Amino acid sequence: MATTAIDRTRRLLSLVTYLRERPGARVDEVARAFGVTEDELISDLSVLPMCGTSFRGGDLLDIDTDGEHIWWYNAEATGSTTGQPLRLAADEATALLVAARAVATMPGLRAGDRDALLRLTAKLEAAAGESARASSRVSVTFESEGGVFAEVDRAIAERRRLRIRYYSPGRDELTDREIDPIRLFAVGHTYVEAWCRRTEARRTFRLDRVASIELLDVPADPPPVEPRDLSEGLVQPAPTDPEVVIEVGPGGRWVAEYYAHDEAEELPDGGLRIALRTPDPITLRRLALRLGGDGRIVAPARLADSAREAARDALRAYEELG
Repeated sequence: MATTAIDRTRRLLSLVTYLRERPGARVDEVARAFGVTEDELISDLSVLPMCGTSFRGGDLLDIDTDGEHIWWYNAEATGSTTGQPLRLAADEATALLVAARAVATMPGLRAGDRDALLRLTAKLEAAAGESARASSRVSVTFESEGGVFAEVDRAIAERRRLRIRYYSPGRDELTDREIDPIRLFAVGHTYVEAWCRRTEARRTFRLDRVASIELLDVPADPPPVEPRDLSEGLVQPAPTDPEVVIEVGPGGRWVAEYYAHDEAEELPDGGLRIALRTPDPITLRRLALRLGGDGRIVAPARLADSAREAARDALRAYEELG
């Protein structure tokens, strides 16, 4: 079953208790105990140092790993012997209340989660006093991505299918799809990995490119697939993907730094001849237009012709404006 954001939060809270009782615990044993991969555990461990009883001084969790063992250097920070009741500063109480009220208005939030959040907000307001009154003068409205996230998170939790209208920048088009969501993840942007019923293949969708979303009363039934390893980034070309050859001048050498490639050959003018692979070569037309005079697509010939035509169309558009 796919992991939701709420599931991960519960795991992080359990991980704190587990590690406090097991100094120097082995990474492989902890991963096995929580039913996650070692990479997922390491990702969790990178979040924990941003948590604690406050954001001041030594109140944050000082947890680190050498890849084999996990060490917690200030476990007493959350221990029962501290004897310090949790107190929120005025700015902390205000931030919590504003965020809680905003999240409670998100479309797609499960009823049980909304009720729990409202009860928590009421308790915070009673405890915060004057800070609560100050926070009532601040409001936050989420962009559309927030609503999309909530709907996707709900669909994963309830194992339901989604209907989305999705913008593909490479093709500059909107498509309607039904997807069975598998998991949410973030690599720079927030994405949903899903089984697309339009293509009958696993696809990744960026949430801020979802123009509309609808939760369907149809069970999600994605085929069993191994989660993608994202440690090397989101775009990981396969050896069987089509090869594209691009020649760039000195001003386009940055392409070799930003795009995974098989080969980068030095050219006499200080440029590079770059061979790379991509599952969807047509998306590189945008790169060709961005490069302008600093680069061109050499092969395959059909893609080079398509890029030239796109450049002509752009020039014609400017001529019409003139």
